[in-house]
Amino acid sequence: MEKLLPGKIVPLTVVREAPFGYFLSTGKQDVLLHESQIVTELEIGKVIDVFLYRDREGRLAATEIIPEVRIGTFGWCVVTDTKPGLGVFIDIGIGRDILLHEGDLPKVKDVWPTKGGKLYCTLKLDKYENLLAKLASEKDMEPLFKKADRDAFNKDVMGIVYRTLRSGTFVITEEGYRGFIHESQRQKEPRIGSKVSGRVIDVKSDGTVNLSLLPRSYEAISVDADSIYHYLIERGGSMPYTDKSHPEDIEKRFGMSKAAFKRAIGRLMKERKVVQENGWTKLVEKVDDK
Repeated sequence: MEKLLPGKIVPLTVVREAPFGYFLSTGKQDVLLHESQIVTELEIGKVIDVFLYRDREGRLAATEIIPEVRIGTFGWCVVTDTKPGLGVFIDIGIGRDILLHEGDLPKVKDVWPTKGGKLYCTLKLDKYENLLAKLASEKDMEPLFKKADRDAFNKDVMGIVYRTLRSGTFVITEEGYRGFIHESQRQKEPRIGSKVSGRVIDVKSDGTVNLSLLPRSYEAISVDADSIYHYLIERGGSMPYTDKSHPEDIEKRFGMSKAAFKRAIGRLMKERKVVQENGWTKLVEKVDDK
């Protein structure tokens, strides 16, 4: 048998019992199977398939828990921790988290995955034969993708970010669509592994989709109107901003363009919630501070 290395499944023989588990062997090399990693009934001489990894002391160890993610296979993993200067750790299901080194993560740390994020990964060995995680490439993701048809247009979708570029973000939706979010269709760049909610704004001939994370125009007006309305409440019912205010002042105070501000104010006026008088916007019924 070849040299035993982490990250693969191998058949080993149970050779002796220990206070904390069993030792397995190839006949030339022994490996510990800790009691916490035993799934079946064991007896001396039995040959079992185990997955090899390194324990916290760096020793080769075995488990009967066979993970989906191995060297040569891919699967979804949950991020368990982040370590600046090192990378992030993922859970492959064996009770021993695996490092995804910072060298395999984006250079921009603002888009690194956070705890709870989901990554599509495989495993690899470094030059010291340590087991590391590796993010799937675009080609590795291809078997997961399903083609969208025109019925998907304008549908709301959920997806997981699997790749990010300066020009945009790539996601795989719950339906399996390969989606692209152009930088103009998001308020900020989402992190790899994060879950995003958006809508389909185009279905390409190859079955991929373009997505937007921005609200629909009528939804945006509602959100902006609510923001302005609550600001008025906080100020006791009046504010020195109207549709004649300078764009820079509106952007600084509300974080929206003057055009968006005017649409939102227009809605509030149409609903008879506000009036504009002498350079001020006021609630129709002044709300007292509470």
